[in-house]
Amino acid sequence: MTSKTYTPAALTLRRHLADCRLVAILRGLTPAEALPVGEVLWQAGFRILEVPLNSPSPMESIHILRQSLPHALVGAGTVMTVADVQAVHGAGGQLIVSPNCNVEVIRAAVGLGMVCLPGVVTPTEAFAALDAGAQGLKFFPADLVPPSAVKAMRAVLPADCLLIPVGGISPSNMPAYLQAGASGFGMGSNLYTAGKSLEAIRQSAIELIAV
Repeated sequence: MTSKTYTPAALTLRRHLADCRLVAILRGLTPAEALPVGEVLWQAGFRILEVPLNSPSPMESIHILRQSLPHALVGAGTVMTVADVQAVHGAGGQLIVSPNCNVEVIRAAVGLGMVCLPGVVTPTEAFAALDAGAQGLKFFPADLVPPSAVKAMRAVLPADCLLIPVGGISPSNMPAYLQAGASGFGMGSNLYTAGKSLEAIRQSAIELIAV
């Protein structure tokens, strides 16, 4: 497959992962923090920002991030329903990340031209997600999909499939996942927690990108 066959959303995802293979998971982010935290992460090198929907006023934070960082790929995590997809799209979000594989959520996101990274654990879920149009796969929780499992699934999935382990990812296990065929990682509490200072976020971002 050549890049010419990718949708615009898929090309955006691949371009940003090529710049930085880490996705910032900003669980607990408030609208007041959105602008300063987003700018710190962008300056450090992050290009993909995810605000989980169980954060305070996530749609407002997504809107702020989209307005202030127009070149970033911004969207929501913990997306469970088609209504959630539509709300994220209405807030300007371009990215839908889910903890599970819901083909209706995937199809709704793809139909709106958004990037969709559903959560999968098994080959059955992985192929169902790809058949529904997902541009990449979130292996979640990564504790259930160790590097050996990523390697095994990499052998049967399409060669260009983007595989992104999330949950329990740290500098200590990232090299093993990369060797097994991971395309990137979702970074949560190692990068951001509510109330963490901007300087601490900056230092964490720099250190994680350097791994």
